[in-house]
Amino acid sequence: MNTGEVLVDAFGRVQEAVHEAVEGLSADELHARLDPGANSIAWLVWHLTRIQDDHIADAAGREQVWPAQGWAERFQLPFHERETGYGHSSREVAQVRVDSAGLLLGYFDAVHTQTLAFVGGLKGAALNRIVDEAWSPPVSLGVRLVSVIADGLQHAGQAAFVRGALERR
Repeated sequence: MNTGEVLVDAFGRVQEAVHEAVEGLSADELHARLDPGANSIAWLVWHLTRIQDDHIADAAGREQVWPAQGWAERFQLPFHERETGYGHSSREVAQVRVDSAGLLLGYFDAVHTQTLAFVGGLKGAALNRIVDEAWSPPVSLGVRLVSVIADGLQHAGQAAFVRGALERR
């Protein structure tokens, strides 16, 4: 297995986890919160997708899928189009509302497609390229991709937990 294949597999696991957590849910289930300060499935999946979209677009030198493919208009959220959900308050989490699981998964899958187009062709040495000098030490492409995968799996797992709790109610 080469570098690109490993990354495609890892991002594929994020996609599987996201679909398992979201498919078949109603809008009410997507927005349900286990307590007033908890994250909803809609927010968790929107956020992990926005982070992936933001970070992959930056690393690939491409425009984000969110504004470029009209997803920001389709979602009509009350945030700036560059917003990713990082640091959102409970009130802001509650503002992430989507009409359907299909809309949420449509955006995720569009980002996933762009992600695979970028990572599929990467070779080992490409992972050493510095993509963010705002940190000490600077962040390499490899570290950034592992971070996006870890964040995606963590939030997809949280969404699966919320779904399970809702199904047991």
